[in-house]
Amino acid sequence: MAQNNQIQMPSGQGGLTRFSNENVSKFRLSPGVVFILCLMIMTIIILLHFFGNNFIGQ
Repeated sequence: MAQNNQIQMPSGQGGLTRFSNENVSKFRLSPGVVFILCLMIMTIIILLHFFGNNFIGQ
């Protein structure tokens, strides 16, 4: 019986699959805007931690 000693080369894309990005987000936020929003939320949480009893009235 003949043996097949040929080397099999990978496909043209090397096994990688490309996915098209058809979904384009309507919201585009820069990293700076996200950072500022996080700082604002952290500030609100810290203020509520210290002064929340005055606002809620317990």
